[in-house]
Amino acid sequence: MFEQIIITIATAATPLLIAAIGELVVERSGVLNLGVEGMMIMGAVAGFAAAFTTGSPWLGLAAAICAGALFSLLFAFLTLTLVTNQVATGLALTLLGLGLSGMLGETFTGQPGVKLPLIYIPVLTELPLVGRLLFGQDPVFYLSLLLTGAVAWFLFRTRAGLTLRSVGDNHGSAHALGINVIRIRYLAVMFGGACAGAAGGYLSLLYTTQWIESMTAGRGWIALALVVFASWRPWRVLAGAYLFGAVSIGQLHAQALGIKIPSQFLSALPYLATIVVLVLISRNRRLTMINTPASLGRPFVPDR
Repeated sequence: MFEQIIITIATAATPLLIAAIGELVVERSGVLNLGVEGMMIMGAVAGFAAAFTTGSPWLGLAAAICAGALFSLLFAFLTLTLVTNQVATGLALTLLGLGLSGMLGETFTGQPGVKLPLIYIPVLTELPLVGRLLFGQDPVFYLSLLLTGAVAWFLFRTRAGLTLRSVGDNHGSAHALGINVIRIRYLAVMFGGACAGAAGGYLSLLYTTQWIESMTAGRGWIALALVVFASWRPWRVLAGAYLFGAVSIGQLHAQALGIKIPSQFLSALPYLATIVVLVLISRNRRLTMINTPASLGRPFVPDR
């Protein structure tokens, strides 16, 4: 029973972790992308459609990543090239993604999905307690952990990561030093979109193995909150994702055990926890100001 709960927590946390890690890179470059939810849902519908059509969940995952990246490219063009308001554009793309995915996925509603396979290693997967958790998960679970480590190494151990952080902290100074601010932000936004698409594909290819309209159910917003919760640090994002995953799964098990608490309240717990965490973080204004990229959300036009 305990092992199964831990496994379900890991499954619930994986899409949050992938989407949040992508958004962390975007925000470290100084761009605030509130369109994560829209990119996730587009990845979910594209992934399911590709997997259902071809019979290959791997092609479905690739399609989900491409869909998220392409949708993020639209966001980048509007905000970085046309210099539209980042907050308004992100919200608009979320609404567009929710509506467009509902239209594209209408024919796939109720259709059986194609599930990503789980890894099985003889002897190791059969170990008690830790076997299924450490050696019997899906490949995307391991990829999410590797992605977290890779982003942490990139941001704080490489010259390219230092350049990206300098763009997020002071894009004017970075431009004066000859750094192509717009190009770096384009690449960061596309990386974040690809991660959001992969997170959405995970939902339709493994978490539920079917297409359901609006199936992201606010996970994109939780991913955004996770970045702030983690103070823009990758390993803290990992801890936060599993914390929120535990809250999500905990409310399901509470309902299954028949705990006499209104089911609506239990279902709202993950989002209530998000609000509580943000309120607690906002109380320490000094810590927030120190860790927040100084140019976050600020438009950059080279010739001004």
